[in-house]
Amino acid sequence: MHGRVIRYIFTFFLFLAGFAFEGKAQFKEEAFQQTYNDNADSTAVADTADKLFSFKEWGRGIAHKQEIEIGTMFAGSVFAPGTAQIYNRDYWKLPIVYGGIGALAGTGGYYLHQYKKTKKAFETFELDKLAFETETGTPYPHEAPVVDMRAKRMGTWLMAGAGLVYWGSMMDGLVCYQSDKEPLPGRATLYSLLLPGLGQIYNGELFKVPIYWGGLLVSGHLLMNYNSNYKRFKRIHNEASSTDPEVKDNVPIDAETAKWYRDVYRRYRDYSILATVAVYVLQIIDANVFAYMHDFEVTDDISMKVEPAVISPYNEYAMHPGAVTNPVGNAVGMRVGIRF
Repeated sequence: MHGRVIRYIFTFFLFLAGFAFEGKAQFKEEAFQQTYNDNADSTAVADTADKLFSFKEWGRGIAHKQEIEIGTMFAGSVFAPGTAQIYNRDYWKLPIVYGGIGALAGTGGYYLHQYKKTKKAFETFELDKLAFETETGTPYPHEAPVVDMRAKRMGTWLMAGAGLVYWGSMMDGLVCYQSDKEPLPGRATLYSLLLPGLGQIYNGELFKVPIYWGGLLVSGHLLMNYNSNYKRFKRIHNEASSTDPEVKDNVPIDAETAKWYRDVYRRYRDYSILATVAVYVLQIIDANVFAYMHDFEVTDDISMKVEPAVISPYNEYAMHPGAVTNPVGNAVGMRVGIRF
C-alpha cells in the first residue's frame, strides 16, 4: 500500500509538470485571439500568442526585471521549488520550503533504505535456508532476520510529507501572486488543478463544490471497490488454474467463472478510472471558463424588436460574381433584433 502511495504522488506531480507546459496557453487572453497579419508585418509578432513557456521570460521574472504570467511562474516552480516565493519576494519562506523538503525527503530516504536492507537480508536468509535444508535435510540453525516494516512506514510518511511541502510551496505561490484582475483565470485553473473544487470557491461558485466532490468520491469509491474485486478474482483464477491439487481443490469456483468475474471487474475498474479523470478535468475546465466569463452579464431587460428594413444588395461586395454584369436592386424585408 505504501509503495502505491509513493507512485500516486509521483504520478500526480508528473501530471503537474505536463500540465504546466501544455495548459499555460489558456492562462493568456491572447490564446483566444487570432491574427491574420502577414508575417512581414511588423505588428504580426506582437499580435500572436506568447510561447507556452519561455525560460528567458521566467528567468527575467525571477530576477525581478519584468512581470510574468501566473502560468509561467507556476511552470517554473514545478521544476524549481521556491522560485514562486522568490518572484513574490517572500524570501523568508525559502528556508521553510527547502528545509522542509530536504529534511523530510532525506530522512524518509534513510528509513526506506533501512527497510530495503532488512528486506534484502531476509531474502538472502530464505535462499540460504532453502539451499541448506535441501542439501543436508536438517533444519536451518539460524533465526530469520526481521524485516523492519516500521522503517517502511516512517519512510513512506516522511516522503509524503516532503511532497506536501512541495505542494504547499506551489499553492502559496499562487495565493501570493499579485494581479490587478480578479478573478484571474490562471489562478482559478491552477487552484482546481492542485485542489479540486478550490477554483470554484475562488470564483464564488460554492454550490458546485459538492457536485464535483461528490463525483470524485463516488467514482473513487467505485474504483477502489472494483479494483479490490478484480484482484480477488484474479487470485482465485490463478489458484483455480494451479497444477497443485491441494491449492485447486480449495477454490470455491472453477477457473472459467473466476476469469469471467475477473474480466468484468477489470472493465468496470477501467471505466471508474476514466470517470474519475473526467470529473477532475471537468472541474479544472469549469474553473477556467467561468473565471473568464465572470464579467459577462445578461441584463434583465430582455426584449425583441421587429421592424421593416431595407436589405442592401450584394453589389457592394467585390466577392459577388454578378456585382458588375448583373447588379441587384435593394430589397425590403423585416429586421429582428434581440437584446439580452
